[in-house]
Amino acid sequence: MTQPERKLLSPAEYRAAQDSPEFAELRRKFRSFAVPMTVAFLAWYLLYVLLSTYAQDFMSTEVFGNVNLGILLGLGQFVSTFVITQLYVRHASKNTDPISDEMRNRLEAHEFAGPDRTEEPPRG
Repeated sequence: MTQPERKLLSPAEYRAAQDSPEFAELRRKFRSFAVPMTVAFLAWYLLYVLLSTYAQDFMSTEVFGNVNLGILLGLGQFVSTFVITQLYVRHASKNTDPISDEMRNRLEAHEFAGPDRTEEPPRG
């Protein structure tokens, strides 16, 4: 079974989608999660690096057995990465995926093409 041939989107259709209120909302919702989370993680990572460099006595504080605070904070870097990933997946599926799915469906249906935007660009 062959797929039906899909009509290519014109640059004007992409521009119309990019200029749409839905795309602005998509960007806003993505950035409202990504920017604070990136800043928080980079601050946490920088704190770890600075503590490792300038607070060696603090980082070498034994917590139990041969496990010190530096090892626990280093492992915390991995844990925080997985937590942030899970938070992003939850945020995306709830806030951004529905908008992007709707926009993709509208693009595939050429709904962003106005009456003067339906022409395909010349092929060279």
